[in-house]
This record gives sequence, structure tokens and C-alpha cells, in this order.
Amino acid sequence: MTSLSTHVLDAVAGAPAAGLALVLTDAGGNLLASAVTDADGRARLAEDLPPGTCRLRFATGEWFAAAGREAFYPEVVVAFTAAPVDAGGRAHLHVPLLLSPFAYSTYRGS
Repeated sequence: MTSLSTHVLDAVAGAPAAGLALVLTDAGGNLLASAVTDADGRARLAEDLPPGTCRLRFATGEWFAAAGREAFYPEVVVAFTAAPVDAGGRAHLHVPLLLSPFAYSTYRGS
């Protein structure tokens, strides 16, 4: 089984991005999970992620608008590949997002 989590930080405010909505889909666009980041900007999205290409959509435009802040990106979509796990194994994927109104970066976390 592969689990998935994320951590979103607002680089301008220097704080976690609490209350940001997330949607996880497979390559065919089928909904796998949805969540909202907690007070620390973290969310767990899947405990049994299937292998293959997945897309994690962050609703950044709505989040910035709710805070009365202008933003360039209405959403951030991170596509990644969840590799099959060896027999009996367990893996964890972590997709952090560093966010500002006019830029973002992401990487494979641990």
C-alpha cells in the first residue's frame, strides 16, 4: 500500500496554508480523495493509493480569494507517478507545495 500526504506553506505570509481544498484523481480523472489542509497546512489524502499517474489539484485561487488576496494561478495541479510497491511492502509519498500569489514550487518530499 502507498499512502499520500501533502504540506502547503504560504511563502509570503511565512505560515501554513490552512483551509486549502485538495482533490486527488487518477489518470482517467476519477476522484480518489479530497481533503482540506489543517491548521498546520497538512493533509493526508490516501492510505491505499493505486499505482500509476495521479494528479493532486490545489484550489489556490479560491484560497487566496477567501483571504482577499489577488493570485495569478487559479489552481496548481501536480501530476506524479505512484510506483507499485514490492510484495508486502508499504510506501509513503509526500508532495509539499510552497505557495505565493504569483509563483509556486513543489518536490518529492519524505
